[in-house]
Amino acid sequence: MSLHVLPVPPSRLGESPFWHPDEQTLYWCDIQGQKVWAWRPDGGPLRHWDLPAEPGCCAPTDQGNLVIGLRDGFYRLNPHHGQLTRLALLDHDTRDLRLNDGRCDSHGRFWAGSVYAPKTAPLASLWCLRATPTGYAVQRMAGGNLTANGLAFSPDDRWMYWANTPAHRIDRFEWNAATGTLGERTPWKQFEPRTEGQPYGGRPDGAAVDAEGHYWVAMYEGACILRLRPDGSVAQQIDTPVLYPTMVCFGGPDLRTLYVTSAMGNAQAPLPGTQVAPGSLLQMRVDVPGLPVQRFREAA
Repeated sequence: MSLHVLPVPPSRLGESPFWHPDEQTLYWCDIQGQKVWAWRPDGGPLRHWDLPAEPGCCAPTDQGNLVIGLRDGFYRLNPHHGQLTRLALLDHDTRDLRLNDGRCDSHGRFWAGSVYAPKTAPLASLWCLRATPTGYAVQRMAGGNLTANGLAFSPDDRWMYWANTPAHRIDRFEWNAATGTLGERTPWKQFEPRTEGQPYGGRPDGAAVDAEGHYWVAMYEGACILRLRPDGSVAQQIDTPVLYPTMVCFGGPDLRTLYVTSAMGNAQAPLPGTQVAPGSLLQMRVDVPGLPVQRFREAA
């Protein structure tokens, strides 16, 4: 198995890819570029939408739109007309906080974690957006994070995963999908931090779960993707031709194409031995399919 570069422009900070099964299209965000992109493997036109702030995450809705987490809250984007509609604002200081990694659960709620830019205090939170009979409600569900990443749900809806990237740690919550409530939070996987003079494996960024319940995580600055078993042990490591892989998703008609976004970061040139530009979007075939993308329910 090997990763191949897709014929799309590199992203300054690629994130939040998802495969739209109805459109047979891959969507992703360029956070620092303030764009959402859409690409069809069959050669259809490459599209993008310019946004007024950084799109930390995006997901499809059940009405053919996109739900997006921007710096100050949640928005709906009509991809046909480009119209952006605010759904809910967040009660946080947008000078230092913005939304980052997120996805929908199996009951149509949209979850997104934030990032605290100074990274000097654990002020990042986990937020949940849901439709109500009178509009949209947003609720803070967890905190104590620096850079929220790695949000994913187990196939049996028993667990929610949530990474704290600068802490090199992935936590796991007991999860009740029916009620949308979180139970006990426990550390699940701790990675070694950077140590002077020692090889560095990176820190956990965006993730996705496959049909067997394995957790695939992009190791930022580690130039690899790890496939972790439900007990946290490493089942597989896939080296990437980019230093800063950021997130993975499963797509294609059989959900066995793994897509990998990446960031330019501090890289000034391709990794030695490669000609792959930092920020490239990559793909490869895998043996185990992923889970289909969940959609945000626009109405209660």
